[in-house]
Amino acid sequence: MRLPFLSLATAAFLATAVPAQAASFTLDKSHTAITFTVDHLGFSLTHGRFSEFDAEVDFDPENPGDSSVVFTIDAPSVDTGWAKRDEHVRGADFLNVAENKDIVFKSTSVEVTGENTAKMTGDLTINGVTNSETFDVTMRKLAPSPFGKKLMTAGFVAEGVIDRTDYDVSYGAGAIGNEIPVRVDLELVATE
Repeated sequence: MRLPFLSLATAAFLATAVPAQAASFTLDKSHTAITFTVDHLGFSLTHGRFSEFDAEVDFDPENPGDSSVVFTIDAPSVDTGWAKRDEHVRGADFLNVAENKDIVFKSTSVEVTGENTAKMTGDLTINGVTNSETFDVTMRKLAPSPFGKKLMTAGFVAEGVIDRTDYDVSYGAGAIGNEIPVRVDLELVATE
């Protein structure tokens, strides 16, 4: 995805924490992770991640509601720790990456719910199907970089649960979990 849920929350939170001026942020991919879990017949949880992704963040601290985020995930980069399963997940039974390479989240609104929390809603596209989804976002920290640079750095966690069958990913439905908890841990760094 591109920086879906987390970025819009960034806008809302930074509005109260940074001087009123436009701020550009980039995604620190080395400190960002997109993970999910899938129930397997009630016996265990299979853990997975996506290793390739990118984000676009437009943030106006004076008008956080006008901010936007697009998070794009490279669907073929799915990794569940077992090559044969990953090959199956990339196929037509699940993500069908041959026809739908990208998973995309485009934010549409953010509702601030607390000092460091918000609900981010946006359009999520998986397997060529788009639905509106809402994720709970928590800002972990906003401060200058501790590595000698004075650039502001922000850390967020976004969590939600999606129903894979809403995206025409119905193979093994009921046996393999339909509801998929998703978590994005990310870090953003101001570009100037």
